[in-house]
Amino acid sequence: MVRNIVILGGNSHPALTEHICNILGLPVSNRILSKFSVGETRCEIKDSVRGKDVFIIQSGGGSVNDHLMELCIMISACKIGSAKRVTAVLPLFPYSRQPDLPYNKAGAPLSKPPSEVPKDKYTFESVPATPAPGIQKTPGFSIDTDLSGAMSRTSLTNGNGHGLVNGTARLNGETSANGEASSAPARPGLTTMHTQSFTTHDLQNPALINTFQAKPGYKRWVAQAGTLVADLLTCAGADHVVALDLHDPQYQGFFDIPMDNLYGRPLLQRYIQQNIPDYREAVIVSPDAGGAKRATAIADSLGMDFALIHKERRPTRITDRQNATMMLVGNVAHRICILIDDLVDTANTITRAAKLLRKERATTVYALITHGVFSGDAIQRINISSIDKIVVTNSVPQVEHQRQCPKLDVLDVSPIFAEAIRRIHHGESISVLFQYD
Repeated sequence: MVRNIVILGGNSHPALTEHICNILGLPVSNRILSKFSVGETRCEIKDSVRGKDVFIIQSGGGSVNDHLMELCIMISACKIGSAKRVTAVLPLFPYSRQPDLPYNKAGAPLSKPPSEVPKDKYTFESVPATPAPGIQKTPGFSIDTDLSGAMSRTSLTNGNGHGLVNGTARLNGETSANGEASSAPARPGLTTMHTQSFTTHDLQNPALINTFQAKPGYKRWVAQAGTLVADLLTCAGADHVVALDLHDPQYQGFFDIPMDNLYGRPLLQRYIQQNIPDYREAVIVSPDAGGAKRATAIADSLGMDFALIHKERRPTRITDRQNATMMLVGNVAHRICILIDDLVDTANTITRAAKLLRKERATTVYALITHGVFSGDAIQRINISSIDKIVVTNSVPQVEHQRQCPKLDVLDVSPIFAEAIRRIHHGESISVLFQYD
């Protein structure tokens, strides 16, 4: 029996909360977590949390935005209730697939430039915007054009369509300040917007739309959802965060508070040893290059061979969709193949990988996944795929998925979280949970 501790659960996965409490020998704390008719979340903690160690269990599957808001409100309610410490336990971390893009020489994080930009024009893949010796400047100003001179000569328009140069009227560039006709050619640096006057009705003309478009060299920044979610949890009052198999390990660096990343690798290794016959003759396969490190760790621990599927995305000009070319690196002929990945959402990558393995004469294809989200038509895609057995954990609810997919097996992660909660509460090290062998 663990004392002076409170276990709260959100609406995302009540069954997992009950399993963890049963292992710890604790009752699930009473709380009211509902919605008003307008859709706002209502939270009321019925049990006292004053001076206690509070653990809030909330997964990121399903309605992820609602569950994230519920978690933030519950954390804030516990902090207002004078809780000693509040730990957010997130089996599936929300927005874990949108990490902050790293900076590179091109000035990222940036979105991809439009494919219609000519190769000779300035894009973010060419020279950086910072001037340097021997580096071409941006095409907005030529070498012999002075910035102050260009700004002083730029013509503005008044309401009567007359141009203004340094406060002097000019009739659409036809007469100068002293009444003489101006025969100077139009400067290449100025667009039509500088020499003509427009009204709001002119914006309805499709020919004028490009006048107000950003130039090809404009850098469009990508939203950094990773830092935002970390800041939300920290500002809500979380003192500690525990997650399982982060999609990107860099998420741990987004927090200013302690953040522990548990691993589902022991469960997957145990399943391979107990349920796959002659597993040492099988091949561990990573469906993409990003999961190669995760798959090789299991292959080295069990003394198994390893193969890799390389997926290359190339955008096409016909449509906005992307074609993914998959290529197998390794020998899987007449052998059992075990696909290892951390998350399956639409199941497009994992089913394409299984199809490629079957094409290379693999006898049986297993898929071992930590987080099985299965959004959209993922279950139907798995049912008709070449996968013989797919194994996931119950980090998100899987009851409905098991009913729809006979190929699905579920592993229980509640003992891992129960042991982590017990060790964190007593101030013990949780490094023993990272020792797989």
